[in-house]
Amino acid sequence: MSDSLVIIPTYNEKENIQNIIRAVFALEKKFHVLVVEDNSPDGTADIVKKLMTEFPEQLFIEERKGKLGLGTAYIHGFKWGLKRHYEYITEMDADFSHNPNDLIRLYHACANEGADVSIGSRYITGVNVVNWPMSRVLMSYYASSYVRLITRMKVRDTTAGFVCWRRKVLETINLEKIKFVGYAFQIEMKYSAWKLGFAIREVPIIFTDRTEGSSKMNNKIFKEAIFGVMALRMRGLLGRIKPAEPTKS
Repeated sequence: MSDSLVIIPTYNEKENIQNIIRAVFALEKKFHVLVVEDNSPDGTADIVKKLMTEFPEQLFIEERKGKLGLGTAYIHGFKWGLKRHYEYITEMDADFSHNPNDLIRLYHACANEGADVSIGSRYITGVNVVNWPMSRVLMSYYASSYVRLITRMKVRDTTAGFVCWRRKVLETINLEKIKFVGYAFQIEMKYSAWKLGFAIREVPIIFTDRTEGSSKMNNKIFKEAIFGVMALRMRGLLGRIKPAEPTKS
């Protein structure tokens, strides 16, 4: 049994999924992997199921009926992991934009260095992004600056999707009240943890854009992230971000 679960949401990731899973299992630290699969027409689920025979009790899949959004995929994975008593649950992309080797650094930040939430940060030591066009680098960087300005949250990479959560954080955040489903989900989760008093630490990483498959970013997702921040700040000011009611485990 591992104390750590890595959640990988997938939609049309057949080019990447086998390699990313093998890379995680090759690490010196033992992680389990949960793939949250949104009915990919390219056969991603079949690849995962075949690998499950090679990695029993380490690799798991949850299949959903359609493309329901990044946020709901992670919420589904968080609930799955909490039911199975993992102490550390990490979000990671399937496309190698997040280096699997950095999983260990995020884990140590939480397990050994006092963080409740550790973020694989592109912006804590400058701008560490590879293969993005300058327009997208600027959009992402200034979006994070905008979020910090509005929310007053002391996080440099507010939209980062490479995050390790201590179990107690996910138990305390009211996951049923998380409203956003796109990349604004990442902002909302960090803001909720910050408002609830948890210790957040950014760990510098190098983010490398995918070389296989296609990006899931679109204008609708970006607009949700930008325009949802004001509503998020207002909820914080009105005291509407509250701990979840305790539940029996």
